[in-house]
Order: sequence, then structure tokens, then C-alpha cells
Amino acid sequence: MAPSPTTPLRAGWPGPLLLTWDDLTTATAALAHQVAAAGVPQVVVGIVRGGMIPAAWLAHRLAIRDVRAVEVTRTTSDGINAAKSTVPTVRNPASLGDLTGLDVLLVDDIAGSGVTLADTARMIHDLGPARVRTAVLAVNRANWPQSSDPHHDIDCIASLTDTWVVFPWEEQHER
Repeated sequence: MAPSPTTPLRAGWPGPLLLTWDDLTTATAALAHQVAAAGVPQVVVGIVRGGMIPAAWLAHRLAIRDVRAVEVTRTTSDGINAAKSTVPTVRNPASLGDLTGLDVLLVDDIAGSGVTLADTARMIHDLGPARVRTAVLAVNRANWPQSSDPHHDIDCIASLTDTWVVFPWEEQHER
């Protein structure tokens, strides 16, 4: 996988990074450009909850009408630096429907270690699509395994950061 262009998000930021809707508009445009460069997928799958908003935005930008959801989580609460379970929990995998032979884009808001995204991509791959690609708005390098580059594991990354990210749709976001 060739590295995708990314934007550093306020490197060295001292606390949680509070993203704005304007930040997300820019990040989603960057992701859409990266995705389209490798071909427009037939289906966009958002990881519930955080991945649904960027999945819907990407689907609109790329004129994709088939948007699906899968609930996968590792965090045990919504708090900043919340504890993680060792294995992602998947609820209602049947919500993905039939993906046989389709080009699928899997979207999440953020990747910390990348485990949730990788496990979900493997689950989707087992459903028989022709292609599975991954996209995230941000990678938190503070949680990423030091021995690997996120661009080797994630197809499209809008930005990189070194701190906890709080999205505008999250309850703890200061308005």
C-alpha cells in the first residue's frame, strides 16, 4: 500500500484535540480524494458509532447510495483515554447484508492501535467482497504500535495526531 497524503493535526497539542465541523469537512474531502484515486467503491460501511458520520459524508461526496453499518467497539466507555477491551465486540454482523463480489470501503472516525479496524476488515473480507479498503479521519500515533507505519495497515488516512481526539458529535466536546 502506498502511503496516502495526511495532514498532521496540531502536533504536540498538550491535551485532547477538539475537532470542529470545519476540520471534519477538510478531513472528509481529503479522504474522498484518496478513495476516488483508487476507484470509487460500491458500498460504504461505517463502524458504529463514530464511523457513521464520516461514512455518510464520504458516501455523499463519492455519490454512493449503499451505506451500511456494523457495531464494533473496544472502548469500555466514552471518556477521554477510556479503557479498551482486548478483543473488539461485534453486535449484529448480519446488518452488513450480502457483500459478495462488491468493492467495500470500511470507515471509522479514528484508529488508535488499529485493532478494531483490522478485525472488522477481516470480518467483512470473510463475507466475500471483491475488495475491502479502509479509511479513517485520524490516527492517534500515541496508541499506534511503534514498529509499524499506519499507512501500511490503513488505506486512506486524513490526518495523524499524537493525542486523544474529541469529535464534535461526542458528549465531552466543549462547544
